[in-house]
Amino acid sequence: MSTAPAADWQRPAGTSTWLARAHPVPRQAEAEWANSGVALLPLGVLFDAIRVPGRLIHTAAGSDDRNVVAQALDAWLHGPVVRDARTGSGCYYVLIAPDTVWEGAADRLSTGTYLGVPRVGRQVSPVTFWAVPPQDPGQLCDPAHLAALLATAEPLEAIES
Repeated sequence: MSTAPAADWQRPAGTSTWLARAHPVPRQAEAEWANSGVALLPLGVLFDAIRVPGRLIHTAAGSDDRNVVAQALDAWLHGPVVRDARTGSGCYYVLIAPDTVWEGAADRLSTGTYLGVPRVGRQVSPVTFWAVPPQDPGQLCDPAHLAALLATAEPLEAIES
């Protein structure tokens, strides 16, 4: 996987269109991407998100290096992950289908919540970006893969303490 941001022309045009459809007014999402590089999209429509503290992801990946983490997440999850580095915890948001079961300890965000979703392709925001960009319209992570990844983080975190 290449961790360098890809040019807009390298991504399937349908991926951005698909993400924009989560918004009640897709053109508003497109305008937000054009103006700020990040659009607020409602969850529970096309996808939900599982919010995972950065320390758990970094423990499981064995690094907090952006490229190493991206490669680990891509290998484990095979789907899109947003990173929001605005807070000290630097949460990761793993995108999953709204109808999938999640029984893990990490918070599931759904209907009634909005997520800052970066533009696909050229990254603009240094604080909200794709840790793993979507490759195809409708591509989402399997929550079972996330549960397995987090199951490796908990014992590693205990050892490091």
